[in-house]
Amino acid sequence: MLPTLFISHGSPTTILQDTPGRHFLESLGTLIPRPKAILSISAHWETATPEVSNPPANETIYDFYNFPPALYALTYTPPVAHGLAKRVAELLGAASLPCKTDEARGLDHGTWVPMKLAYPAADIPVIQLSVQTHLGAKHHIALGSALRKLREEDVLIFGSGTFTHDLRRFRPGRPDINTPETADVTEFSNWMDEKIMAADMDALADYRRLAPHAVEEHPTEEHLLPLHVALGAAGPGTTPKKLHSSVEYGFMRMDAYAFW
Repeated sequence: MLPTLFISHGSPTTILQDTPGRHFLESLGTLIPRPKAILSISAHWETATPEVSNPPANETIYDFYNFPPALYALTYTPPVAHGLAKRVAELLGAASLPCKTDEARGLDHGTWVPMKLAYPAADIPVIQLSVQTHLGAKHHIALGSALRKLREEDVLIFGSGTFTHDLRRFRPGRPDINTPETADVTEFSNWMDEKIMAADMDALADYRRLAPHAVEEHPTEEHLLPLHVALGAAGPGTTPKKLHSSVEYGFMRMDAYAFW
């Protein structure tokens, strides 16, 4: 049975940079069995209630501004997992989590940047599932739990966010990508890692109150909530495995986990 994943996609420019985070994502496809289809839960699609994408064809969404021209020249257009979209809506509906279908949305950079690195052939069908940031961690654990059967159907549940994500730190001026990690980032990340590796679901559901510097590292929650979907879909008795850890700009942790 496939694991569920949480990866940190970092900046849109991750795909252009010579960094440990980028090289990890390039290796990701070799670390797990090849899935039949991929359900990506991206931090960059926020909706009031759950929505699943099911367009006629996937298009590359450039949901960022004033980035290098080379980034806008990249495309990623894998097949659409039409049957999976219907299955996701059915499973969520059965769990009293009604799910709408968006028949126009393509793939935002939270999906296509890591996918282009991990699966460059773009030959695995992909769809996206939105996050509901205002509903918090417990809701997203329940969302993942409702989708648990997909693991038995060779579907990769792919949570894409960033482990720490306080973009306010860019405002005084963009720091060097190799800036040493700040103490608050270390403290938050160590607490999260301890609870993840212990599969302490109660603590992770309440991380915003319990984790040191939680609100500082995530002023808004959308970039961590894909982790909670992956945890919920893994279910009780999961065996967590840390796949990667690095930091960029001194504050953006690029950690990644698999849940078997």
